Amino acid sequence: MGAGVNARAKRKRKGFLGWAWRLLLLLLLWLTGVAAYIVWVGERDQAAPSDAIIVLGAAAYDRNPSPVFKERIRHGIDLYKRGLAPRLIFTGGFGNGAPYSESQVARRFALKQGVPAQAILIESRSRTTRQNLQEARALMEANHLRRAIIVSDPLHMARALRLARELGIDALGSSTPTSRFRSFATRKRFLLQEVYFFHRDLLLESR
Repeated sequence: MGAGVNARAKRKRKGFLGWAWRLLLLLLLWLTGVAAYIVWVGERDQAAPSDAIIVLGAAAYDRNPSPVFKERIRHGIDLYKRGLAPRLIFTGGFGNGAPYSESQVARRFALKQGVPAQAILIESRSRTTRQNLQEARALMEANHLRRAIIVSDPLHMARALRLARELGIDALGSSTPTSRFRSFATRKRFLLQEVYFFHRDLLLESR
């Protein structure tokens, strides 16, 4: 009697562990798939003739863009000079205690690179990616611009395009080819962050 009870308990425990391993494997496969999707989107370059180029904000130090922001600005200027869009939209508000907004710093940089002032639009209120795009959409609507190329770092692009779709922006993605996130450690940290945001946004959408 006792041996039979023990055998049944062992089978139940074995069955439970089997299902636990299967669930863990499915979870790992799902997370790997999400990470692969984020990388794939960031490696595509969809740049095509559009009405505007939206450069998403990043940190700025006084009048100088951070290395990450500088590469985004440079890529946006390159797309503009290639004739892919007649307007540049720089986004980004004021950091804590900053005398200049991110977009003001980007505008100054672009002017020094020969971009005419009339080709540049800025907003200085946003602090997040969603706000960057909300403010850029308002500028597009005010200036009758329909299609935009979004510029950001590769691992940020999937989230940026998803948010753009939610906001009704007809957007294409063009990641900076000179992202400052180059080392394995920084890329891994950035990717893990974006995998987290992917699931956070899914949960928020479902509410």
